[in-house]
Amino acid sequence: MGLGETISLTDVHIRAVGEDDDVQAITHLLHRAYKPLADVGMRFVATYQDEHMTRERFASGHGFVAIENNVIIATITIYPAQHNNKCLWYNFPGVWHFGQFGVEPVHQSIGVGSLLLSFAEHYAHMQGADELALDTAETAAELIEFYAARGYCNAGHVQWDITNYRSVVLSKKL
Repeated sequence: MGLGETISLTDVHIRAVGEDDDVQAITHLLHRAYKPLADVGMRFVATYQDEHMTRERFASGHGFVAIENNVIIATITIYPAQHNNKCLWYNFPGVWHFGQFGVEPVHQSIGVGSLLLSFAEHYAHMQGADELALDTAETAAELIEFYAARGYCNAGHVQWDITNYRSVVLSKKL
């Protein structure tokens, strides 16, 4: 997508991840989407995960992709409430969360991520979730501002063993 081109969000379709989807391509999409964060030293899982981990993350939740012209341009995975998660907020009944959320860099800041996140919120609500939550690096100011503008509020912190930063937990009532 070049300068001056526009995208119609009516041309973007969202569907569940399918068996025939190219998980390696989705993994590389995540790497590209998270590269600016990696470039400033934040070790998000999506900056280094391999194809196997992408599959595992899809399998432990509900994976979705956004498609334009038969090309996957974004992805998100939505996870039901859990009982033994290190993030205590994710253990509360009715609190679902999402991760593995990435948009191709050329499709960022034009509404694709917002469309996919609105879908995730609606999907979680229709499945019985009372809240949808996420965690992100507490130093990722732009991401935190994006989620705050969508109604996500601070619900605590968590320190994952597989990242090099402390995460802020954000949650939104559905």
